[in-house]
Amino acid sequence: MSHEVRGVVARAKGRPVTVETVVVPDPGPGEALVRVQACGVCHTDLHYRDGAINDDFPFLLGHEAAGTVEAVGDGVADLAAGDYAVLAWRAPCGTCRSCLRGRPWYCFASCNAAQTMTLAGGQALSPALGIGAFAELTLVAAGQAVKVDPAARPEAAGLIGCGVMAGFGAAVNTGGVGNGDTVAVIGCGGVGNAAIAGAVIAGARQVIAIDIDPRKLEWARRFGATDVVDSRETEPVEAIRALTGGNGADGVIEAVGRPDTYRQAFFARDLAGTLVQVGVPDPSMTIELPMIELFGRGGALKSSWYGDCLPTRDFPMLIDLYLSGRLDLDGFVSETIGIDEVEQAFTRMQRGEVLRSVVVL
Repeated sequence: MSHEVRGVVARAKGRPVTVETVVVPDPGPGEALVRVQACGVCHTDLHYRDGAINDDFPFLLGHEAAGTVEAVGDGVADLAAGDYAVLAWRAPCGTCRSCLRGRPWYCFASCNAAQTMTLAGGQALSPALGIGAFAELTLVAAGQAVKVDPAARPEAAGLIGCGVMAGFGAAVNTGGVGNGDTVAVIGCGGVGNAAIAGAVIAGARQVIAIDIDPRKLEWARRFGATDVVDSRETEPVEAIRALTGGNGADGVIEAVGRPDTYRQAFFARDLAGTLVQVGVPDPSMTIELPMIELFGRGGALKSSWYGDCLPTRDFPMLIDLYLSGRLDLDGFVSETIGIDEVEQAFTRMQRGEVLRSVVVL
């Protein structure tokens, strides 16, 4: 049996998205059918629409979602109809070389649904990040549906499925922020502010937020930044050093994905400090740094993939932090919208007017 639902589809590079009829099959072995309740509008969805990820059009967009399991396929033992879940685009396979070495957060063969969702005419859809959650129902691998406490409202809970987890994990998992650390975050959109929140929860004594938009710097204060730097008016490396006794920060998180901000992050570290890049660059971008600086400054230069998260470990933890009042997921929700308003939400996101627009289904 299959189900006809509405979904947001990107048919061609750069063209406005459309709401179309999507055919979703019942779950097969190892799969789960999820009724989506809320899904955040993420930059990655825009990248898919613009052909910046790949050219496997048409795409079924949406991936930052929470909902209720409708049905599961054969062989699924730890998930059942009625379970409340956040969808993850990393579902460790358990058999790749990374999983077998005890590093499932790097899984190189993450699981997705085997069956294909299609348009009404039968054309196969490519689900964004293996999820495709701008739809009333979606089909995923069972491991992608991570059970969490149903007390968390879906508009907030879904956001840990991508942006919040990426930023929080960049600080806590990849960056290893700990008690007494000084941290700088360059770029204060959704991911950057999640990194700020993560650094605060991890015990950083000073968190410096850097952006060119005063509105985003105000958001950063809400999430716990102790200092803010408007880099249109102040050279950020000098400002970070001045705020840290001339030393630089123990950890700098680059959440923009540009060569100029990466260079700022590199030079804003203290000796032996850590740089974490979580901002996603354009494939054409390059950077040049003096090798003597790479050697002489020491420390670590890291990239953070999805916050180096293990969803089954980290999603329930973040929900518990939210329900206990320690992680302000509601603060990331700038607006709730309908399924037919995604294209307009992309425009507001590009203008920097929102942290997250959230589609409610």
